[in-house]
Amino acid sequence: MAPTLTATVALVTGASSGIGAATAVELARRGASVALVARRGDRLTELAATIESEGGRALAVSADITDQRQAIDAVERTVAELGRLDTVVNNAGVMLLGPVLGAPTEEWDRMISINLQGLLYVSHAALPHLVIAAGSGPRQVADLVNISSVAGRRAATGSGVYNLTKFGVGAFTESLRQEVTERHVRVSVVEPGAVVTELVDHLRPEIREGARRALGSVENLLAEDIADAVAYIVTRPRRVAVNELLIRPTEQTR
Repeated sequence: MAPTLTATVALVTGASSGIGAATAVELARRGASVALVARRGDRLTELAATIESEGGRALAVSADITDQRQAIDAVERTVAELGRLDTVVNNAGVMLLGPVLGAPTEEWDRMISINLQGLLYVSHAALPHLVIAAGSGPRQVADLVNISSVAGRRAATGSGVYNLTKFGVGAFTESLRQEVTERHVRVSVVEPGAVVTELVDHLRPEIREGARRALGSVENLLAEDIADAVAYIVTRPRRVAVNELLIRPTEQTR
């Protein structure tokens, strides 16, 4: 594998597990120095050690990006300690499914805070640095990749507020893309179907079993499959922008 991201710096949110961790590892293998951002600092430290044992460079940044000050500080610390910022992967998110009728609305607040506000705070803090990277970096292009979901394209019963947040990610991504693409800051959205991650573990027990039954015997994607997709997007030549990438398990029909 050619180290196509050599001399660049990436920041990945939700990097303590699943897609975020796999993406951080993949970008490091491609030559990027990687800032690992999440709340679980112990996991970040372990992941940073793994990346560095493979010859990469990683910075563990424990932060709750739903707090704007912490999101800003995570970006600024990345630039201060790693020297620049060329790639941002907004991966942090939570999926709390269930009917709207009788729903515990604190679940809605949590999804909106992480899936939308956290993504907005990180994007806002990172964009000036991405513009600088696109104008003066080794690749003359920068990338902001938002991890959404199939749920950002298709609404379903029991998924109303999750759909709301993921449709919002798609809309924000496209609007921002139009705003900064002429400055060679590429803004992309990745929409995974069913992936083996911790997302289902966060559901209430009665909802969790139903979610697992809904997919039946479908062979789910792995976090590494999505990491590979992100790496594909951010390693395209400067002239190529992959705006949207929908990825489902082969057997998934919805």
